[in-house]
Amino acid sequence: MSNQPLPEVLRKHLADGNLPVIAAPLFIISNPKLVIAQCKAGVIGSMPALNARPAEQLEEWLIEITTALDAYNQEHPDKPAAPFAINQIVHKSNDRLEHDMALCVKYKVPIIITSLGAREEINIAAHSYGGIVLHDIINNAFAKKAIEKGADGLIAVAAGAGGHAGSKSPFALIQEIREWFKGPLVLSGSIATGGAVLAAQAIGADYAYIGSAFIATEEARASDAYKQAVVDCSSDDIVLSNLFTGISGNYLAPSIRNAGLDPANLPESDPSKMNFGGAAQKAWKDIWGCGQGIGSVKGVTPTAQFVSRLRVEYDQTKAHLLKGTA
Repeated sequence: MSNQPLPEVLRKHLADGNLPVIAAPLFIISNPKLVIAQCKAGVIGSMPALNARPAEQLEEWLIEITTALDAYNQEHPDKPAAPFAINQIVHKSNDRLEHDMALCVKYKVPIIITSLGAREEINIAAHSYGGIVLHDIINNAFAKKAIEKGADGLIAVAAGAGGHAGSKSPFALIQEIREWFKGPLVLSGSIATGGAVLAAQAIGADYAYIGSAFIATEEARASDAYKQAVVDCSSDDIVLSNLFTGISGNYLAPSIRNAGLDPANLPESDPSKMNFGGAAQKAWKDIWGCGQGIGSVKGVTPTAQFVSRLRVEYDQTKAHLLKGTA
């Protein structure tokens, strides 16, 4: 874990006794209902700005989230909700970035998660009102570029993560980053249990990043078939391909078959054709992103129930380890 103070928003979140978990922003699936439920349960909730369509809907959603969490905090001053995050795709194909970031500044979103390119002006905008920026990366070189451009922390996307994924072992990636970076570090990749959250901390991360398991929650904006596939499938059903967006990602094999494709024989895509507009949304609606950690997901549950399970597993694993060293 960090050997220097965490930013205030993260320090306070952990000081309130919450799990060191950030719920990953799920393209199409994350919505205000899910984010609010995650934050009330004590984990940092998030959603992609691009999930709000048309663009004007983002302001409505930010009002909904901030109003609901403010009301909750007034009612529960001793146990406030966790902060929330908005994910910004900073790739050049996102023509909404300036509009969406202006709204994040207006509503003082506590945490900005940036993906697919480090942009100094986005970091400056977040810092202008006291927000922090966590940038997701898949290797050490990208990590250094992100910090050089002013990101406050890193999300190390390791092998097995849902959606756009890295290829490196979490052990290698965290170790290399921790050799030079002592600030906030989040680990993503196949994390769906409380024991895995504790393991992320054990190898040097401050937070665990959990995405796919939240698909199988009642609040998630996913089809019933998608949610049930997460319950029914395991890591054997996850396929890595760059066909659908131009970037390597992990997807559920049944959804690929349903689209008339053979998961074992997918063609390669041209990375220069990356697009995160309507075409990408259509592709991800039909081809379901998912990570390798879903073997532990046994049913569709309310978000609060899933987070409660994580807490029990986290505490039990820690107690077991402490007992073994006594």
